[in-house]
Amino acid sequence: MIMPRGQQLLLPVNPLFIVVTLVIALAFNMLPLGRIVWLPDLLMVLLAFWGLNQPQRVGMGTGFALGLLMDVDRASLLGQHALAYTLLMYVAGAASRRLSWFSSPVQALHLLPLFAAVHGIQVLLRVVAGGIFPGPMLLVAPVIETLLWPLVSGLLLAPQRRPPDSDENRPL
Repeated sequence: MIMPRGQQLLLPVNPLFIVVTLVIALAFNMLPLGRIVWLPDLLMVLLAFWGLNQPQRVGMGTGFALGLLMDVDRASLLGQHALAYTLLMYVAGAASRRLSWFSSPVQALHLLPLFAAVHGIQVLLRVVAGGIFPGPMLLVAPVIETLLWPLVSGLLLAPQRRPPDSDENRPL
């Protein structure tokens, strides 16, 4: 694949780094903060990030397993988060080659409808199972996740950035 001019080559990602970031996001989501509707789903943001940047390592199975853990933690309908995260990973893997050409803020704008759809699936399943509709404050969470995207992207790509070489005879 031809790299766009000015884009930096990235080193391979350490699989342990992927696991550690996902475990930290899962632990953050499991904090007992109450039922705050507008609170962003950090695990969903990290799953989308790794699904876009490393689709061969983090896929639908990872999303399903972490979704089941979230369902058990939240005592919600079993499979609610699992289905939503699996669909998120499917769309992220399918769009990974196209979205990798865009800058981080443009990627965030492309991901806003995906984040909103994932929250919509979770609410739809909850309401169908007999739960209550959380209200219009639910629309704030995808916006916050979209605003977090450039920050998360910059932080998680930082260990992979290659320092620039001072050798002018080498093209890469």
